[in-house]
Amino acid sequence: MKDRSLAALGLDDVPAKEPLTYPGRPTTEPSLLDGDELLQLGVRPMRLGDWYVEEKRQLDEELRQRGQVVTGSRHPVIAVGSNASPGQVSHKLTRLGIPVTVPMVPVRVEGIGVGCSGHISPAGYVAGTPYVDRGASAVLVVAWLDTEQLEAVDATEFPDYRRAILPGDEFPMTMPSGERLGGAYIYFSSHGVLAGPDGTPRPGGGDQSELLAALLAASPRLGELLGPDPSSWVKKAGIDPGLREEGTRIFGEEGWVLPQTDFLPYLDASADLRLYDDLPPLGDSLS
Repeated sequence: MKDRSLAALGLDDVPAKEPLTYPGRPTTEPSLLDGDELLQLGVRPMRLGDWYVEEKRQLDEELRQRGQVVTGSRHPVIAVGSNASPGQVSHKLTRLGIPVTVPMVPVRVEGIGVGCSGHISPAGYVAGTPYVDRGASAVLVVAWLDTEQLEAVDATEFPDYRRAILPGDEFPMTMPSGERLGGAYIYFSSHGVLAGPDGTPRPGGGDQSELLAALLAASPRLGELLGPDPSSWVKKAGIDPGLREEGTRIFGEEGWVLPQTDFLPYLDASADLRLYDDLPPLGDSLS
């Protein structure tokens, strides 16, 4: 039997521990993340719960056997950053003592672009964020989280990210089976989107070292604060909240930050209220 461990598959990067690996390696095929393993899901022309795990058992049956919530009672969440990385997701849920059993499926999503957030994350990297681009089309990983997992991810995202509900009729989402999702959650940055030299959103999801080198080259103030290179950036920023705050402030003062308002009509306000009342932030973002 093929070794399906994350290490054997080359999917064990954890950007929270190694910031320059952000956003980590995403799963490229429908899978069930099971601890430190990534099991294959066989696509069928039917609902997700009827797909087979390793050609042996239907996914919902497998979840029931493990005492886990079935797919129909889970929450689809679109990932634009390290939420697509099995290594990062496994690390974060394990750290919180939550079972790591998560279906993860690449899905064609219309109307969403992937950019860079206008802030420096607690781990020291510049994370990704979605923005509305009606002409865009991309394959993005959707993770089906149970309620406990979703609440844990909410807590790690807040306050740097907020959660929106995207309706499938406005943002078409097509599964590998051809099925269309009725909707999905997505996290978007509270800090806006970084603009590139042409004033449009700077593309996200690429090599973190290249991104940080470009930002250092474009701003002598950032170079003085976090330079001279990407390694020094993540080392300094990862241990000093004051430097992260100052670097984030410089993003704005350089005129690089575009406001994030297009997701506000889709904001899931109940998540914000619950977080204010019950769940303190737990640290670096899963985005």
